[in-house]
Amino acid sequence: MSVSRRREARLLDASENDLVGRSRRPGLDAVDDAGLSDLIRLLRERRDRARDVSRRQRREVRGKSAPAGAQPATDNSGTREKAALLAAAVKRVSKESERRRNARARSETVSGARHALAWKRAAGDPRENRPASRTAGTGMMSVPNETMAPSGALNREGQEIAMRRGGGPR
Repeated sequence: MSVSRRREARLLDASENDLVGRSRRPGLDAVDDAGLSDLIRLLRERRDRARDVSRRQRREVRGKSAPAGAQPATDNSGTREKAALLAAAVKRVSKESERRRNARARSETVSGARHALAWKRAAGDPRENRPASRTAGTGMMSVPNETMAPSGALNREGQEIAMRRGGGPR
C-alpha cells in the first residue's frame, strides 16, 4: 500500500521524514557505502522504537499494562503505520546495499577471471613439451602377497582352505 508524502509528513517527525526521504531513489544514489550502512542503522533504530511504542500502546488499549503517559492510549494505528513506513524504508535501503554488494562481487569475479586468462595465455601451450607419439609404458606391476592364503573355491587349493576355515565339509 503506497502512502502519500503528505500522510508520511503527518506520521513522521522531521528527522524521520528526512531519513525516509534519503531512502528513496534520487537521494539513495548520492549516498556512499559508509553512509548507506549508517542510514540502515538509524532507520532500524527508529523502526524498533516505533514498533516498541506500538506494542506498548496496544497493551494499554487491551488493559494489560498501566498507561505510560498522562493519558492512556486509545489507539495505536498511527504508531503502527509509522513503524510500517520505517520498515519499508529499511527494506529499500537494505536492498540497495545488497545490490551494491553483489555488483562489487560480480566485478571482482570478472577481474579475477581476466587475470586467470592472462596467466593462462602467458604460460603458453602445454602441448609443446609432449612427445610426438605416445607409447605405453610397462604399467603397474602386481605384487603378490605371500603371507595371505588364496581364497575362493574355484580351484582345489582355495576349496581346501575355505573348508578348513568353515569348520569342515558341509
